[in-house]
This record gives sequence, structure tokens and C-alpha cells, in this order.
Amino acid sequence: MRNILKQNDALRRAVYWAQLKRARAQSDEGSILDRLVADAPKTFVEFGFHPTEFNCISFCKRDDWQGALIDGSEKQVSDARFLYPKRIRTFQRFLTLDNIDMVGEIFPKVGVLSIDVDGNDYWFLERLIGIQPTIIAVEYNSTFGLAPISTPYDPDFDRHKMHARGWYHGASITALASLCDKHGYGLEAVSSGGTNLFFRRGGTLDPISAWKPNMFREQFSGIPHADQWHSVKDLPFVHV
Repeated sequence: MRNILKQNDALRRAVYWAQLKRARAQSDEGSILDRLVADAPKTFVEFGFHPTEFNCISFCKRDDWQGALIDGSEKQVSDARFLYPKRIRTFQRFLTLDNIDMVGEIFPKVGVLSIDVDGNDYWFLERLIGIQPTIIAVEYNSTFGLAPISTPYDPDFDRHKMHARGWYHGASITALASLCDKHGYGLEAVSSGGTNLFFRRGGTLDPISAWKPNMFREQFSGIPHADQWHSVKDLPFVHV
């Protein structure tokens, strides 16, 4: 069935349209953002998304919000363009540090910046944090534990080429928290699934205490967090 949906645009979009009413973020990301955006500009930019499952999906359903969705997949972007109104702009682009500055030019002020690219997340946030979004949502890699580390920047990064299970990507919670702290952002929340971090000015959570394992990774692989680290520890890292 999955292969049929991939090949049949009309059928896939019909399924997505039926799913849209109950579409949501991966775990409790949507409810966290709803709580944090009360005083934020009603704009979001999210890159790295599935058409019916991404952090800012609830804002797409609100007439007073504008948004931008960016992904390298032509199929993902064309499906999103079909599903959402014109106030949600879509861009097909494989982002690198050479072209990512366009993200900061979409809206004069960004309420939510959401990053989930399974690769260069740290380096993209480092480049974009200067646009001063009100809320930052960014994926962290719990497999990396508490050391302040990131994968090195690679414009052609593919996590599945680097690691059989795709566990080598992104950055640790402490790496991202340190970067945000340098720019005046504190950790405000961690998603219940152990996948996403939320920063804003005034956030006070301690990243070490707030860390959670990626429950989806543990459930689907059957491999506990401690053993996950052993499978990636000999790959290249940058201490940040």
C-alpha cells in the first residue's frame, strides 16, 4: 500500500486530505507550541516536514497565521501545496549554508522557527538564530547523550549513508542549549517523545535534567539508549 501511495499522487493526496482533520505533530509538540506562542508574531518557518505531521501543523489551520514550509523533496512540497491555503508558502529546496539565508527573508518577524532536517540542524540554527525568532523548535539526538556534540557540517549529509539505522545526525541537547544560551534563549520544554526542544527568552530548564531518551527509537528498535551510543561513538563529532 505504501508503494502505491508513493506512485499515485491523486490517491496519496486523498488519503492526506482525509487525515488532515486529525493531523498533528509527532507527540506533544503542537500543545507545547500552542502554550508558547501567545505573544509571538503569527508566523512560522519550518523545514524538514511530512505533509500531515510536523510541529507547526496546527497553525496551518488558523486563518490568522502565515507560514512557510521548506523541504528538498518535490513530492513533499507539492503535497503540502495541495493541502494548505496560499497563506502557507511552500519552497522546494535542499538547504545548505550557501542558500539558507533565504529563510530569514520570508517574514519580517518569525514567531516560530522549527528545524528538523536529520543532519545539519546545529549548523543551520547557528546561522539562523540571528533572525531572532520568538520561539525555536529544534530536533535533538538523544542517542548522543549529554556531551555537547554535533555531527560535522556536510552539505550532502545523509544519515542513512553514515549509519545503518540512521542514528547519526544532528546534535545533543547540551550542544543546542549552549548555542541558544549564547543568544539569550533558555530551554522552555522538551517533547514527551524525547525528540524536540523548545527555546525562548526566559526559558529556565536545565538541559541535563530535562533530557529524555527518544522513546520512538527505543520502541521500534528494541535497543536501549545506552547501547545506541555504542553504535555511533566512533563516528566523527564536533565538540561545540
